[in-house]
Amino acid sequence: MSPRALKRLVHLVLLCPLSKGLQTRLPAVKVKYLLLAWLGILIGGWLVYMQYSSYSELCRGHVCQMVICDHYRRGLISGSSCKALCDHKSLTLHRCMSTSAIHQVYSGLWKEKLVVIKCGIEDRVRSDGNSFLPQDTRLYDKPTRGTSIDEFKEMLLGYLKTNLGEQSSLGSLVDQIIKLSDVNHDGKVSLAEAKSIWALIQINEFLLMMALQEKEHTPKLLGFCGDLYVTERVSHSSLYRLEVPHYLQALVPGALRTALNHWLAPSWPRRARITIGLLEFVEEVFHGSYGSFLICDTSPLHVGYNNKFDCKMANLRSVASDAAVRGYLKGRRCETNADCTYGRDCTATCDRLVKQCNTEVVQPNLAKVCILLQDFLLFGAPADLREDLEKQLRTCVTLSGLASQMEVHHSLVLNNLKTILWKKISNTQYS
Repeated sequence: MSPRALKRLVHLVLLCPLSKGLQTRLPAVKVKYLLLAWLGILIGGWLVYMQYSSYSELCRGHVCQMVICDHYRRGLISGSSCKALCDHKSLTLHRCMSTSAIHQVYSGLWKEKLVVIKCGIEDRVRSDGNSFLPQDTRLYDKPTRGTSIDEFKEMLLGYLKTNLGEQSSLGSLVDQIIKLSDVNHDGKVSLAEAKSIWALIQINEFLLMMALQEKEHTPKLLGFCGDLYVTERVSHSSLYRLEVPHYLQALVPGALRTALNHWLAPSWPRRARITIGLLEFVEEVFHGSYGSFLICDTSPLHVGYNNKFDCKMANLRSVASDAAVRGYLKGRRCETNADCTYGRDCTATCDRLVKQCNTEVVQPNLAKVCILLQDFLLFGAPADLREDLEKQLRTCVTLSGLASQMEVHHSLVLNNLKTILWKKISNTQYS
């Protein structure tokens, strides 16, 4: 196409929507300005389309609620939140926070408090043209009718041993789970109650919430219905306030995102308080009451804080028990270390002679958290503290996951970091 013909085509596309009279009144309007206007409209339309398509794909809370309430009305499941969700409609889903279509996360309202509602969902077969109906109830196939309470306790204990490792304290965790499942507090566990709690402990995050429920930095469990559960809402669900949608990340430079997040971040003393809480969480999971746990994705999206700037783990799906990680790695075939990765970054070494993964994770929780803190904590740090803080963080990120280092060395580094921060903010309004 010749340049003249191309110019004529652009002129027709841009000016055809305008009347002849308007075209004659705007002799000074340049084609390039109209082109920019049309380009802005196209980009705006694309953004609206992407936002809508992303929302419709990720946010399917109505399906989740429909499936759960159908099971509840059929007497298949039970739970402390079922009546509020399905009968009274006092537990309501508000803003969608899902990042995966199979893990539905919504902010909601219950008993006049802001909460977070979570449930798993899979595509169901449409039995008609309008709605999803729960055709697959395999999630609630255990325990079977006729199972005694002692047999159910044995089921729970066996499952916990497999997933948390052999721990002498698991009996008390079984008692906690049984107590939670007794929704009507009659001292008995019905089949629907047992099926619900069994389905819930298959969810890694729920199991960890039960194991870490007494810990200060874990969101409190408020209720459940089937495999849907309700937790307290963490005011700030991420360390950083700016979250760029995945379809825009290629358009927004990383340096710009970092600069904006630094600008929007809390003041340094408040970030120091959040950091101390995060380090305390690392201590809590290092030797917990029910074994050790590994943080297998140290994304800032998983670490939050409340209005008092106390650290709260907004997402525990990335945390796994040491026993579960070792079980996954044991005997696993590999060519490189990358083949020996659980989650996002719980990586072990590959023994290339036998082509099998070793079971010891190379990088411990503390080292991965310190990598996160190098960005979150150092900017805006007081001048008299910055050099010492940088030194401690550099030492921290080089820590190894070898058993020989895991006790004394890790505790020393962690305590040094906490001491430096506490000294700076103690006797102030931030302590």
